[in-house]
Amino acid sequence: MKKYKIEKSEQEWKEQLSEEQYKILRKKGTEAPHTGKYNLHFEDGKYKCAACGNVLFESEAKFKSNCGWPSFDQSVEGSIEYVKDTTFGMIRTEILCSNCGGHIGHVFDDGPTETGQRYCVNSASIEFNQ
Repeated sequence: MKKYKIEKSEQEWKEQLSEEQYKILRKKGTEAPHTGKYNLHFEDGKYKCAACGNVLFESEAKFKSNCGWPSFDQSVEGSIEYVKDTTFGMIRTEILCSNCGGHIGHVFDDGPTETGQRYCVNSASIEFNQ
């Protein structure tokens, strides 16, 4: 298992994060579509990992995808770790915070912008700062 800059016990994460954040960031859960607070959020600023504050996405990379989760066409360089995910009978690419290993979501090659990428992100895994 990869060593991250920020490592905490599961108990420490449970104490720091909300129940939903813990389920998503530490247990690789997913919030229901169209329920996350950042799904239709388009203000200028930065989106950071809710667990450690690592800047993951810039607002310029966010787009409306109609998939039910916040979508970005690129991440901040070096902020994301990519892991092959074969759960649920699918082959996907999981995205983790490169700083703490928190589960952010998945990235797909079906984005409508010139990057061709769609980072499908759980709102509970990120925080917005202007």
